[in-house]
Amino acid sequence: MKGSIDAMLREDLDAPAKQKHTIPRIMERLASEHDFELARSTTVWDYASKRRPQIRAEAPEGRRHLDGMVPQAKRPGEEAEVDFADFWLDLAGQRRKCVLFTLRLSYSGKAVHRVYATASQEAFLEGHVEAFTVLGGVPSVHVRYDNLKPAVKQVLFGRSRLESARWAPFKSWYQFSAFYCAPGEDGAHEKGGGSTRAGGSAANTWSRFLRSTRRRS
Repeated sequence: MKGSIDAMLREDLDAPAKQKHTIPRIMERLASEHDFELARSTTVWDYASKRRPQIRAEAPEGRRHLDGMVPQAKRPGEEAEVDFADFWLDLAGQRRKCVLFTLRLSYSGKAVHRVYATASQEAFLEGHVEAFTVLGGVPSVHVRYDNLKPAVKQVLFGRSRLESARWAPFKSWYQFSAFYCAPGEDGAHEKGGGSTRAGGSAANTWSRFLRSTRRRS
């Protein structure tokens, strides 16, 4: 069965992160495709953990995955990042869950925050209008997004997205482009800090008016 496991691991060289073989998936395929149900999960895990790096090293040039990082160099006014975050308020003696909209300029770090009752499309669009008004313009290159529901109806292949009906004309009206981060771990570092700072700087501002605590979803 080692050859069959190796074949699955070689398939992972070209597979998206979310489609790579997990140990349960390997065992499931061994049972369904080879009628082999005797393997223990620890044995399969030990073998796969050893073979994955070996198979990557054996792969032809161009198919190898090299771990590393590329520094993000930004220029003034070119890029921004947008995200929603959960925001909890103690208001009139009751704790209420709201959402915090943040648009942050990638170069300067200047951000505009707005609190809404829900992460609706209306809040999403209004947050952009408020931010563009405060900042006095729109980013000249693009705005980075996770695949937020108010903007993305369906994630397609690569960077392609099926956008919501109201979002596409909104971008056209304000004349800016959207950059959609890759789903999952592949896109975890593409936003450059906007999502992780969505509530931090805002909490200092809002705490002057409301007693609040923030939780991430």
